[in-house]
Amino acid sequence: MYTPAITGTGVFTPTDVVTNAELVTAFNAYADKWNDEHADEIAAGSVEAMQHSSEEFIFKASGIENRYVMDKTGILDPEVMHPLLRQRDDDEPGLMTEMAVDAAEKALAQADRKAGDIDAVICAASNHERAYPAVAIEVQDALGIVGFAFDMNVACSSATFGLQAAADMIRSGSIRSALVVNPEICTAHLEWRDRDCHFIFGDVATAVVLERAEDAKGTHFEVLSTRCATKFSNNIRNNNGFLRRSRPAGMEDRRDMQFMQNGRKVFKEVLPMVSQHITDHMTDEGVGSADLKRLWLHQANKTMNDFIGKKVLGREPEAGEQPNILQDYANTSSAGSIIAFSKYSDDLTEGDLGLICSFGAGYSVGSVIVRRHS
Repeated sequence: MYTPAITGTGVFTPTDVVTNAELVTAFNAYADKWNDEHADEIAAGSVEAMQHSSEEFIFKASGIENRYVMDKTGILDPEVMHPLLRQRDDDEPGLMTEMAVDAAEKALAQADRKAGDIDAVICAASNHERAYPAVAIEVQDALGIVGFAFDMNVACSSATFGLQAAADMIRSGSIRSALVVNPEICTAHLEWRDRDCHFIFGDVATAVVLERAEDAKGTHFEVLSTRCATKFSNNIRNNNGFLRRSRPAGMEDRRDMQFMQNGRKVFKEVLPMVSQHITDHMTDEGVGSADLKRLWLHQANKTMNDFIGKKVLGREPEAGEQPNILQDYANTSSAGSIIAFSKYSDDLTEGDLGLICSFGAGYSVGSVIVRRHS
């Protein structure tokens, strides 16, 4: 048995930024347009008028101020209300591959590794741009990695599930190293015309290099323990899929073909599940709340993270103990906790303990306990 370690991380951030103010302007213009088109039904009481959004509403509901996106022109056009992404030829790299390669090259550089040092690639994301061939294999090819690759989807928990899969393979000795990439184009499956969720998501890609701790060339995080859990729920769902055209009215513009959630039920059911999962994981590994220097949580909602942090630590988290990045990035699905880890881990010192956790649709939750080594 070998000890796995995280030796490098990387983050690809798109250049386009959408502020809450821009988003509100576009949404309200769409709402006014929709209300004008349905004025007779609204007057008759058969349909309800669309309400305006506001910056205050968005920030209070989520803690989000900005988001990075792969395309803002379509998102901010009331006649479109979704990103406009160019159709690529089959002989061109996919968009997810380009994002993942950028993050991967940064992670490899931090680990002081080359593509030839990597044995396996896992592309773990909430959505993949095609069914096959696997995006992971395209990433492997683009980087020049010899070995094997596969895709994984556990929605917002994909990154931590990918870390566990890679860590387990390293522990067993079947591989020496792995690259886990999380390219998330969340804006493509968000319903920008829905006031309750139009502000939630952004785009990003993250990458993590894992290898045997004995092979690490510098500062690294020993992976002490991983744990994953799932429990089926329909409260976060997207019904789009390859069977769509085979069903009556399958190709119509249907609300359930984009991101959907029952927010109140998610809050009520996910928060206790995640808090208990983390607490049990720490207890079983002999890690007390006082031992934990940092919590890198899934970046979905500030209120959720504040609740989980308080439950796990038994008190209000102090500044820096539970860093949030969602105010800048919004919810980036599986990548959120990895962004937080990548940006807020350098200050830890020898022997410090931290925990990475992501959670979401499924329901699913994954946690990774790590120890810093200089």
